[in-house]
Amino acid sequence: MSGLPARLAPVLGLLALIGLWEALVRVFGVPPSQLPAPSLIATTLFDNGPRLLAATATTLTEALQALVLAAAGGVALALLFVWSPWLEKTFLPLAIALQVTPLIAVAPLLLIYLEPSAAVLACAFLVAFFPVLSNASAGLKATDRGLIELFRLKGASRAQTLFLLRLPAALPQIFTGFRIGGGLALIGAVAAELAAGAAGRGEGLAFRIVEAGYRLKIPVMYAAVGLLCLCGVALYGGLAALGQILLRRWRDEPRI
Repeated sequence: MSGLPARLAPVLGLLALIGLWEALVRVFGVPPSQLPAPSLIATTLFDNGPRLLAATATTLTEALQALVLAAAGGVALALLFVWSPWLEKTFLPLAIALQVTPLIAVAPLLLIYLEPSAAVLACAFLVAFFPVLSNASAGLKATDRGLIELFRLKGASRAQTLFLLRLPAALPQIFTGFRIGGGLALIGAVAAELAAGAAGRGEGLAFRIVEAGYRLKIPVMYAAVGLLCLCGVALYGGLAALGQILLRRWRDEPRI
């Protein structure tokens, strides 16, 4: 019971902010073309529900697909880096270069060579890949040296040490990379969809935002942005919950 108010605090704070927003719009008579009231945004979301929800499903699916690819590729490459420092010295600069290159500059190029859906997936993968790789590499390298020496004394091979010791010990940091990569995958998908929408191609939620902007449908834009926020929170919360379920043995906080 003592933890109930703390859990409700974010919800109560959000409701208070929405109420203040509604009151200020009504008191000052702000036109919907400048700042729509939350009630109008909710009505717009209800009226355009099927189209916006279909676009939301498209964007979220693209982000999840990119996260799965980034998780598999990032962890696999981190294992190779730990196995062979030469490979790390060779390919890590390339991974860093891809990470620091502005996505808004890469997306139009990818749209030239790929279909819009494939370009969106590629952009989302590129931004989600490096956090998974860096966290997985850090976790694999942070394995206790005493345990590594113990494995060697017991006659364990390099592969056994890598997969039976280093990889399990790195799981908490790997899941941290998944949480970070999940949010970035959504950002990458949205950025690529914005580029596709500006080119007149696309079908995701960001494309609906561009479309509504061209038609000056400001409430629709706010409704779409609200759905994007919900997707981001749901994605992060789902990954955090999955990590807590799968990594119970690594939790340090006492049970109450």
